[in-house]
Amino acid sequence: MTALTTPKDLLSAGLIDEAALEPAERVAARYAISVTDDVARLIDPADAHDPIARQYLPRPEELTILPGEREDPIGDHAHAPVAGIVHRYPDRVLLKAVHVCPVYCRFCFRREMVGPAGDGMLAGEALDGALDYIARHPDIWEVIITGGDPLVLSPRRLASLMQRLGAIDHVKIIRFHSRVPVVDPGRIDGALIDALGTPGKTVYVALHANHAREFTSEARSAVDRLIAGGVTMVSQSVLLKGVNDSVAALEALMRGFVEMRVKPYYLHHPDLAPGTSHFRLGIDEGRTLVEALRRRVSGLCMPAYILDVPGGSGKVSLTESPVMAVGEGAYEIFDRHGGRHEYRDQ
Repeated sequence: MTALTTPKDLLSAGLIDEAALEPAERVAARYAISVTDDVARLIDPADAHDPIARQYLPRPEELTILPGEREDPIGDHAHAPVAGIVHRYPDRVLLKAVHVCPVYCRFCFRREMVGPAGDGMLAGEALDGALDYIARHPDIWEVIITGGDPLVLSPRRLASLMQRLGAIDHVKIIRFHSRVPVVDPGRIDGALIDALGTPGKTVYVALHANHAREFTSEARSAVDRLIAGGVTMVSQSVLLKGVNDSVAALEALMRGFVEMRVKPYYLHHPDLAPGTSHFRLGIDEGRTLVEALRRRVSGLCMPAYILDVPGGSGKVSLTESPVMAVGEGAYEIFDRHGGRHEYRDQ
């Protein structure tokens, strides 16, 4: 895989013009950029509203930071007992194996932590400590491997990690969160798929995609290979202004997942990450879209529309949990413990 990683790369590839170069350079000074060849081929630079470009190409709006935005919007650090572990729910942990990605989404909630200047790879004593933590907590039933994108790791590293997790008897489910099958589908080869398997564990891959145009023939083939290799697949998407904020776009996206044998799982309300306000809809707008989607598609196509409560109190359903409007764009939200939180559309 090759990737475009600087604004000048994007200019040379014809994805931005000269007028956009200087603003893109300012964004690049703070946030990582990477666009794979597979993604670049999907972008229509003549379309000012191209939903693929909007996800991956830097925009000057990213430098507008609103007061309510946070470097750690969902509170990973508040639930990190050791390096590389986030233990927010009793029966599962996040294992943040690597902090680089094949692409850098402009709306990423971990955008302050990922990239070449981010937290790096979990290795050596830090990895030993993370795996020891999992082994010492028998209530941990599921390990969610994330980052960054864990499928950028080599098959050798993945196989080693899976072997070590395979030796922990109480861990039964291992889930990877990845964009690789749609942004670098050639990486999903026999060696990588073999590395994901380990006896006695069920392996899931949560595929992140936000627009049906990301489902190229190459991406569909990569998903087919994963499923044929024994991996169960679910989806996660983010509701994004200018990308999928229409019933038609959501319908095509969710049906596309189901047609590939990927069960729609999560539709995230955008997090309060710095410089991402231009992607965010109001909660009521999102609810209206999700209810309209429900009237148009099979239940197989319906994801859970959720919000990660800012600060680290976990996920709440925006269609089922107590989320009460208390003013224009203002809400009172109760988390799974009954804790009360105020949330305001940004």
